[in-house]
Amino acid sequence: MIIDAHHHLWQPERGYRWLDEPGLDRLRRPYLPADLTAETTAAGVGATVLVEGGRCHPDEVAEFLGYAATTPVIAAVVAWIDIGAPDVAATLAAYRRLPGGELLAGVRAQVQGEADPDYLDRPEVRHGLAAVAAAGLSFDLVVRCEQLPAAARAAYAVPELKVVLDHLGKPRIDQGDTGLRAWLGPITELAGCPNVTAKLSGLVTEAGPGWTAAALSRFVAAAVDLFGPERLMFGSDWPVCLLRAGYREVLDALREALPPMSEPRRAEIFGGTAARVYRLVS
Repeated sequence: MIIDAHHHLWQPERGYRWLDEPGLDRLRRPYLPADLTAETTAAGVGATVLVEGGRCHPDEVAEFLGYAATTPVIAAVVAWIDIGAPDVAATLAAYRRLPGGELLAGVRAQVQGEADPDYLDRPEVRHGLAAVAAAGLSFDLVVRCEQLPAAARAAYAVPELKVVLDHLGKPRIDQGDTGLRAWLGPITELAGCPNVTAKLSGLVTEAGPGWTAAALSRFVAAAVDLFGPERLMFGSDWPVCLLRAGYREVLDALREALPPMSEPRRAEIFGGTAARVYRLVS
């Protein structure tokens, strides 16, 4: 079974202000469970992980857990959390009491929006990460490339936490060799943390207009070398990916960009890793 480990849903009128940024016209419409189901059915995807959309409205967590409880293809939710707040443990407990709370698999904070590249070193953030680990949940990590060193320090400091790196740490694929060199050092350090897995997601967006599978392949191959297939997972990043490519195009692009490997190893990337990390199947 193919598992899409990273996608979003939204209704713009609910407060997704980032959709007002220039160049996002394609995304300024509701994307709902019925739209997702149509895409996954056409692409042969059997399960998905719904990820928070950027701390956009206070009812998003309840809404997403409700979607997961009533939409067969949505197998788990990664909800928003203020990871530096003093009440992370209580917030997680409250999430689990919501209808569909048993489908909460992890949480994510918008670390990429923090100006401080060392944000993850702050004591209150480390305390929050420890609370996530104690709750038995994963922490999706969305960061800019320059924040990867602090991400590695945090992962080493909280070894019991399952850290999931979104979008391979957002390398500048559009910069070619320059982007590869800038990313390779810090991603190598982070990959050395055994509690870290990574998503092959969001790559067409980072590659920019005119992207090709060949442009993705060097970054994908490096990720395979560093993490191994058993620590990598496919994510469509739909509907954000629509700025560059359709759902099926993103899936096919990753298939093309992957280096040669056995079918069992490919199956890890396209389902096995996500199933283990997010506890989707036994």
